[in-house]
Amino acid sequence: MVALETSLGAAMNAKIVGTGGETMVLAHGFGTDQSVWDKVLPCLTQHYQVVLFDWTFSGAVKDPNLFDPLKYSSYDSFADDLIALMDELRLKPSVFVGHSMSGMIGCIASIKRPQLFTRLVLVAASPRYINIDDYEGGFDEAAIDGIISSIEFNYDNWASIFPTLVVDSSDPASVEHLKKCLKRMRHEFVVPLAKTVFRSDERGILDKVTKPCTIIQTSNDIVVPGSVADYMQERIKGKSTVEIVETNGHFPQLTAHLEFLAVLGGVLGFEI
Repeated sequence: MVALETSLGAAMNAKIVGTGGETMVLAHGFGTDQSVWDKVLPCLTQHYQVVLFDWTFSGAVKDPNLFDPLKYSSYDSFADDLIALMDELRLKPSVFVGHSMSGMIGCIASIKRPQLFTRLVLVAASPRYINIDDYEGGFDEAAIDGIISSIEFNYDNWASIFPTLVVDSSDPASVEHLKKCLKRMRHEFVVPLAKTVFRSDERGILDKVTKPCTIIQTSNDIVVPGSVADYMQERIKGKSTVEIVETNGHFPQLTAHLEFLAVLGGVLGFEI
């Protein structure tokens, strides 16, 4: 494992693991950090040079001044950070695996700098969480307002309950893992970040994504209904496929990591 001492790389806890000929970038989602990939990392490093990092909102990042709620009020600034990090590390064109919010961030980055990417793998990703017209995002406005209010007024309680809703309850260790990640986050960052994520609408970018995309969806995700994966596949300009991991919840890399790796290996051409 190589820890990066460069400015952005060091700030975002970037690491390069493995010695494969191709490069894979793993990007975690809301409320977590790079440890969300721990179960799949041993397999991936046999086939890829894997880049891991923590977004600036993560509780694993040591400098709290890195996260500016105003700057990160849209996914664009996250995409700019991703591009800057990949440039700084001088990465070859890479497979990007983005979980949840990072799926859309990767899409935006690939539009801005397509030469940095060979393929996008969008894991439990959604361009919009709020229902509108004939689009089913999974939540109505009132439900999103309720989530944000719960975060704002009793964060510790929300951080204890939310993981039990979005992680397969048959895997209590993974439920606890998410709880710990959430509780490491600085509370003052969570409300603005939740607003950025849950009120985002990136549907308009999908037809600008030209890279091949693999959309990985669980069979039952309370956060992202299956119709969202179909919606993205229909609108992404590049060749895209939908792959289903038979597990409950929003975190297949935690609760069904072998099935997740099997799907990923089937798409990318490696054996687990």
